[in-house]
Amino acid sequence: MGEEKKIEVEEVDGVGSPPRARVTPETPAETFGRKRDYLAGFLAEKKPAPDEGGPGGRLQEAVIEALKSIYDPEIPVDIYELGLIYDVAISDDGDAIVTMTLTTPNCPVAESMPGEVELCVLSVPGIRDAEVKLVWDPPWDPSKMSDEARLELGML
Repeated sequence: MGEEKKIEVEEVDGVGSPPRARVTPETPAETFGRKRDYLAGFLAEKKPAPDEGGPGGRLQEAVIEALKSIYDPEIPVDIYELGLIYDVAISDDGDAIVTMTLTTPNCPVAESMPGEVELCVLSVPGIRDAEVKLVWDPPWDPSKMSDEARLELGML
């Protein structure tokens, strides 16, 4: 089988106590008063309602994250970083309208990509309906890519 390994064991009679932490004594009333003040302040604090829809809202961010999971079939970069997504609008009811383009009108995924984007957006919790508007104006060009996409493609 192989060499037998031995574990060395050291026997001791005892271990000394570690030094105790020094804490300033506090009466139970002081402790309770401090905790009560903290709890009262915490409960009284007015928290802003989370912004679900609208620009910069939680739903818009979630939709953008979902769109980053869709990659262009010919380029190893997601469609958001490529600059193919022109706008993501979310209504108060959770309806999403994604305005996008493709690299060219002759793109091999021109027929399937909008459907894939729609399904992806519909998969985001809180989205009630999704519509994809495919536009050709303004036309896409490499200047619409993010710096991350340019770096990925060796253009920086």
